[in-house]
Amino acid sequence: MGLSHLKVHPFKCAGQGAELGGTGVSTLVTGGAGYIGSHMVLNLADAGEEVAVIDNLSTGFQWAVHPSAHLYQGDIADEALLDKVIRDHRVTSIIHFAGSIVVPESLADPLKYYFNNTANSRTLIERAVKGGVENFIFSSTAAVYGMPDADMVDEDAVLKPISPYGTSKLMTEWMLRDTAHAHGLKYAALRYFNVAGADARGRTGQSTASATHLIKVASQAALGLRSHIEVYGQDYPTRDGTCIRDYIHVADLANAHSAALAHLRTGGESFVANCGYGKGFSVNEVLASVERVSGKSFDIRHGSRRPGDPARLVSNPARLKSLVDWKPAYEDLDTIVAHALAWEDRLTRTHRNDAE
Repeated sequence: MGLSHLKVHPFKCAGQGAELGGTGVSTLVTGGAGYIGSHMVLNLADAGEEVAVIDNLSTGFQWAVHPSAHLYQGDIADEALLDKVIRDHRVTSIIHFAGSIVVPESLADPLKYYFNNTANSRTLIERAVKGGVENFIFSSTAAVYGMPDADMVDEDAVLKPISPYGTSKLMTEWMLRDTAHAHGLKYAALRYFNVAGADARGRTGQSTASATHLIKVASQAALGLRSHIEVYGQDYPTRDGTCIRDYIHVADLANAHSAALAHLRTGGESFVANCGYGKGFSVNEVLASVERVSGKSFDIRHGSRRPGDPARLVSNPARLKSLVDWKPAYEDLDTIVAHALAWEDRLTRTHRNDAE
């Protein structure tokens, strides 16, 4: 979600069931029309939950939202909108995805990130407290660790972000910690590693054409939507010289949020935890997987390192697994790639004009 405060449009998606302001309590998902947020809405709706969504549709899409969800087009900086949605839908839990996520952009425009990710989160947290919301799940990031010097990063690692993006997310974690202490709000801050893949049933996926996710970009190259893909750096101290990352399937990530929410709802304590599989794949290994799964080769070009890219960033997910009932279902790399490719092909045929 971006800086603009859009006109509020509470509306139903096609096929929506219950009327606005239903009698059941519900969960509010901010940024629920975006990549990860739309998967979260699917997860909740598939479980029979009533869901309200606020998204300004700057990077999200109305068609990506589950048809049973109550979608409001607006901005989380809008206090009146937040109060209305929390009140009308008797919101007891918030899952917060709305924000800006591009690290290089945050270096060029830090104030945008401190507004979108930090100031707006403060507004949301304040309205949650005022509205009596009980539980808050926050979409954080492994960028809070900066350049960790460890094979596997756990939550006790030094927090030293090297971008305004990472700092803006860490500041929100701190706000949640202090608010929980002062007001009793329960929260979970989940630090994502590299999110990839798409809904196995083909209902949503990474749909922004300009997205920079490696598997997304490689899938576009395999389908002929890009002329080439560039690899940044071949001289890292890794097994093949390219960066290593921990890739987590977006559906497993959504399941982790649901498990965290169940933990809080049943009396569990607030917590911060990594979200990853605890194993890493290099850039070259990912590209080989895309070529293998797609059956297509594509032009791979080699460039210099990008500033701020750690050689290796792999999670230790032990804390999450010890606290909540979460077991990954899609941790095979070729499966992640297959779902991403299938979605990219579907997107090209059905929604490409909307995604540009």
